[in-house]
Amino acid sequence: MSKPADARQRQMHHPQVEAWWREMDCGFAQVADVFEECLYEALTAFSRKEMDDYVAAAKHLSRLGRGPEPVLAFLEAWPSAAAAVGAEALADVMAAARALQASPNGHAIAPFLQTLAPVARRLGSREQLAFYLDIARDLMARTTGSIHGRHATIASPGLPAFFRQAPQLVEALPMAGLQNWVEYGIRHYGDHPQQQEEYFKLALADSRAVLQRERHGTLFADAERRLDLTLRALWRDPVPLIPYSTAYHELRQPVPYYDRLGMRVPDVYDERDGISGLDRYRAALAHMAGHRRWSTPQVADNWSPFQRLAVEFLEDARIDCLLMREYPGLARILLALHPRPAPDACDPETTSCLRHRLAMLSRACLDAAHGYADSLLNETVAAFRAALDGGVASTSRMAELALAYVARTRRHSDQFARIHFDGTVVDYRDDNRQLWKFIEEGDEEEAFDAPRQTVQDEEPQGLPPRHYPEWDQATQTYRPDWVSLYEALHPPGESARIDRLLEKHAALARRLMRLLDLIKPQNKQRIRYQEDGSELDLDTAIRSLIDYKCGITPDPRINMNHRTSGRNIAVLLLLDLSESLNQKVAGGEQTVLELSQEAVSLLAMAIERLNDPFAIAGFHSNTRHEVRYLHVKGFSEHWDDTVKGRLAAAGAGWSTRMGGALRHAGAALARRQADKRLLLLLTDGEPADIDVRDPVHLHADAKQAVGELAAQGVDTFCLSLDPKADAYVQGIFGKRHLVLDRVEQLPEKLPLLYMALTK
Repeated sequence: MSKPADARQRQMHHPQVEAWWREMDCGFAQVADVFEECLYEALTAFSRKEMDDYVAAAKHLSRLGRGPEPVLAFLEAWPSAAAAVGAEALADVMAAARALQASPNGHAIAPFLQTLAPVARRLGSREQLAFYLDIARDLMARTTGSIHGRHATIASPGLPAFFRQAPQLVEALPMAGLQNWVEYGIRHYGDHPQQQEEYFKLALADSRAVLQRERHGTLFADAERRLDLTLRALWRDPVPLIPYSTAYHELRQPVPYYDRLGMRVPDVYDERDGISGLDRYRAALAHMAGHRRWSTPQVADNWSPFQRLAVEFLEDARIDCLLMREYPGLARILLALHPRPAPDACDPETTSCLRHRLAMLSRACLDAAHGYADSLLNETVAAFRAALDGGVASTSRMAELALAYVARTRRHSDQFARIHFDGTVVDYRDDNRQLWKFIEEGDEEEAFDAPRQTVQDEEPQGLPPRHYPEWDQATQTYRPDWVSLYEALHPPGESARIDRLLEKHAALARRLMRLLDLIKPQNKQRIRYQEDGSELDLDTAIRSLIDYKCGITPDPRINMNHRTSGRNIAVLLLLDLSESLNQKVAGGEQTVLELSQEAVSLLAMAIERLNDPFAIAGFHSNTRHEVRYLHVKGFSEHWDDTVKGRLAAAGAGWSTRMGGALRHAGAALARRQADKRLLLLLTDGEPADIDVRDPVHLHADAKQAVGELAAQGVDTFCLSLDPKADAYVQGIFGKRHLVLDRVEQLPEKLPLLYMALTK
């Protein structure tokens, strides 16, 4: 269970993974311990080139002179981040890391990479991530100090704090709001290092007040699931949704659009004209879905920009009318969001009024009560409605009507540089880039990403890491994706060793069996039609044999199980396998680990006798980057030689990072259908790890994990072998604990404790 003496000598299970490790040429043993599992996670999503880039980036980070933390954080975070924003964003991430390294802010690389995955998942697109990185660069450039005007030598006080708080910030703010929040901090605290750090840590009342001020509207990230379900349910269109930022100058304000990669929508919508932000999202998506279903691209080479603009307005109106006929409830939203231009709002003597006329035409097509008196407009609207009612309203028909309207209403002032925009922008409509095609060479050649293919002949040999949050007592918030947990089946060992331990306690085992016979319910319930079971169901087996002889596909469910009626308990025994278990019991030759194996063997025999579903697992940790979770017995396995062999092979090493292991075990237990779910923790010490200086931090995280499991219906109980545990165990587990002062009594006390907890 100890760490390898030389990371370069670590043997990988697959030749290609081993080749990548040689390419890394990394001397950090902590990286060697988890490198293979991290690559298996990446192999499921990355192409060969993307894998090479991933390894090359990790290699670069390992040579920055910042220790193993940046490369470990990157290896764990990037597969998850790339799934959200695309593997192409790796260039942006590494450019940001190089910029930090080239400045006095190299110490901020670790917090930047530590929070990269939750930030990327929240932002959801490469464009949004690039905007976030631009904000961070601006903060770095404007708060990094220098001496007497020379090169920057003083690190930005607020930058590491900004990166640490980034998941919480992007959870609460759109990119425009985040930019304003950072700008306020730079402007008011740029010359006050201590207060600047407090501001970006959200420790100042001023900081929290500005954060609340910038929170507004409906964030896309909060509504994404509902919008995706709406798109699939109403339009049967599973296209990905990709947000973009609205934090631009008014003249550069982007609008929704779609391409082969997905539908692009703003990262936030405010309520407007009585329409909620969520309904504005629905209107934008419905309009794009309508284009995807009903619009036909037109050849645009021989049409002027004015003509194309007219076609777009009338085609948009057709799509909106079809949407309102398909789903009448959309009419209220679309009519409220579509502007109603006044006829006299534009002066044709001084201003180009083409957009104004087209906006009135669009409104009149949607709204029968438009009230416009212009004869040419009403004539075009009548032709529009006739085509719509007659079922001949195609994109090409709309183009004919639009071109005719433009030709009949053309004015010399349409060429003026001054254009009337007020009341002409329908902001839920997309930019119509997919409405046009060009026949000139090169115009139609738009570069899109090739379909992603996984690396061939690379079958994962292990399980990728599971990421769990960790509670930060200081800030009263979670650190998302902070703990990386690696689960595996415990290697086998000699089962006869467990049998010898049971023989040693034969007298105690007989007493336990007599007690079990007293508390064990006598009534049994058969569970028939099982593919795997403890007993052959003869009636079903004979019927299946007859079917087979008759040429009929037989029913494979020919086994049955028994369940104790009136007792429905699921139990998971979680063993602390930290280094301290190798200590010998006072006054004896046995180690605490050997005593634990004896106790667990007796307990397993007792639970098997009661026929309760139960599982056994062990855990230990080597910093937050490597919590090892080892399965000894699964719920579906019986207490047999295979399970005994795993328990016999159990070894002890490393530390006790308890919170992540409790969350993982509790998640498995919460999925069980049972009246009572018991997580029984056997430990000989307090939560601790080598990368945590303040023991209160892990105590608070373990307490938070216990509370989370209680909310999921999992009852946690701790049996501690630490005689000093009274000082901390009650603060973590409350009354659900027992401190065993005499460790040598463990084989007897553990089964009795289980009987008391489940009687």
